[in-house]
Amino acid sequence: MSTVSIQHYINGRISDGVSGRTQPVNNPATGEVTGQVALASAADVDGAVAAAAAAFPAWADTPPIRRARVLFKFLELLNANKDALAEAITREHGKVFTDAQGEVARGIDIVEFACGIPQLLKGDYTEQVSSGIDNWTMRQPLGVVAGITPFNFPAMVPMWMFPVAIATGNSFILKPSPLDPSASLMIADLLKQAGLPDGVFNVVQGDKESVEALIDHPEVRALSFVGSTPIANLIYERGARHGKRVQALGGAKNHMVVMPDANFDKAVDALIGAAYGSAGERCMAISVAVLVGDVGDELVPRLAERARALKVKDGMQLDAEMGPIVTRQAHERITGYIAKGVEERAELVVDGREFDTSATGEGCADGFWMGGTLFDHVTPEMTIYREEIFGPVLVCVRVPDVATAIDLINAHEFGNGVSCFTESGSVAREFGRRIQVGMVGINVPIPVPMAWHGFGGWKRSLFGDTHAYGEEGVRFYTKQKSIMQRWSDSIDAGAEFAMPTHK
Repeated sequence: MSTVSIQHYINGRISDGVSGRTQPVNNPATGEVTGQVALASAADVDGAVAAAAAAFPAWADTPPIRRARVLFKFLELLNANKDALAEAITREHGKVFTDAQGEVARGIDIVEFACGIPQLLKGDYTEQVSSGIDNWTMRQPLGVVAGITPFNFPAMVPMWMFPVAIATGNSFILKPSPLDPSASLMIADLLKQAGLPDGVFNVVQGDKESVEALIDHPEVRALSFVGSTPIANLIYERGARHGKRVQALGGAKNHMVVMPDANFDKAVDALIGAAYGSAGERCMAISVAVLVGDVGDELVPRLAERARALKVKDGMQLDAEMGPIVTRQAHERITGYIAKGVEERAELVVDGREFDTSATGEGCADGFWMGGTLFDHVTPEMTIYREEIFGPVLVCVRVPDVATAIDLINAHEFGNGVSCFTESGSVAREFGRRIQVGMVGINVPIPVPMAWHGFGGWKRSLFGDTHAYGEEGVRFYTKQKSIMQRWSDSIDAGAEFAMPTHK
C-alpha cells in the first residue's frame, strides 16, 4: 500500500517544515503503515507562531459578528464533510465508524456554541458608580494560543479548543497527536474554505520537541492540553513558570456505582458500552464498576456473557461494536496490566488476550486486536484499580453500601467522571452532593457535559482553574478589562490624596 505524507499547515498552506524528521502512521485494523507524518522542530514552531502573531491584530479587530459568520460557514462545511472526517478518524485511530461520527457530532456542538460569540462577549456596565463616573468591563483576546491534543479524539478535543479561541479573537496553533494526524489537516482545509484569514489557524505536527517549543515560546500566551496526568502536570508547571495560562486535563479512573435498586438491564448495557466503547480509549470510559451489596452476584455473570460476545472487528464494518487498539505499543501496555491483575490475585473472569481475530475482517490479521477483559473482586491497593489502563479492561469492586462507595471514589487520586445507577432520589441526591468528582452522571454512564456547560475533572484530572469549552472556555481565552470613565465637566474635586471612595 502506498503511503501519504502528512505535513504541517502554517499561514494558510501546507508546509513540509525544516526538521526532516517523520514518524509512521498506522491503520490499527490492519497494522499497515498508511502515512508518514512530519515531526516539527523548534524552528517549525517558530514559523507557526510568527504566522499566528502576524495574523492576530487584524483578527482581534474583526467584529465578533463577522468572526461568527466565518464559524457559521465552517459549521456548514463540517456538516457536509462529517462522514469523511469520521472515516479518516477510523482509519488512523481504529474506533468504529459510528463512534467516530459521534465524536465529530460532539465537536460540531462546540462550533455551534462558538457561533454565539457576540452574546458571549458582552460585558457588564454600571452607570454612576460614583459621582460622574461610569464603570464597565470587556473581555479581550490573549493573542497566540495553542492546543496540544491526544490521539483518542483527533477531531472532538481540538474542537473543544480552537472554535472558542478563534471566536474570541485569538490566533491558534494546534499540535495534534502524531498517531492520527489527518483530521487536523482536514479541519484546517475546511476553515480555509470558510474564509478564515491565513495564520489564524495553524497545525504543527510533532512530538515532544514541538510541545516543549510551544511551552517555552514567549509569544504563546496560553496552552490547552488533554492527555495523561504526568504530562498534564509537567505542562502546567512549565507553562506557569513562563507566565502562561494553562488548562491541562489529565488522567481518569471513572467509577460507576450500581445500587441494589438499579435497573440491572440498563446498568449492564451502560457498563458494556462505557467500558468497551472505543476500546476503552476514552478519558470518560468507565473502568471500575462499584457493585453495592449483592449486586455483583447477578451483574458479573451478565457482564461476562456480554464481554465475550462483543463484536470486535474493523471499525468500517457497521455492525462493529469495538475496534482495535490504537498501536502495538498500547496493546503491549494493556496486556501488561492484565498480567499484573492476575499476579496481584484479582479474579480474571474474561481474558481479552485470548481474543479470536478470525472475525475482524479481511486483511486484518496483523491488526492490534484485543477482546474485552473483565476482572472481579478487585481491591483498592491493586495496580489495575489505582492506575489508568486506557484500554478495554473493566474491573469490579464489591462494597457493602453507598457510603463505602463514595469514600472509595473520593479517595482515588483522579476525579474526572463518575456515575451512579439507582432508582432512589435520596441516594442520587446524596451521591451528587458528596462525590469529589468533576462530572457526575445519575443513570448516565458517560456524563460528558454539553457544549455550553464545560468539561473538566477534579483532583489530578485537571491542572488549572478553568474547564474546557463553554463559558469557562470563553473566560480562559480572554482577559477582562475594567474601564472607569469620568468627563472633566462632571465634577471638580481638585487633588485627592485619600483612597477614592464612592461619593
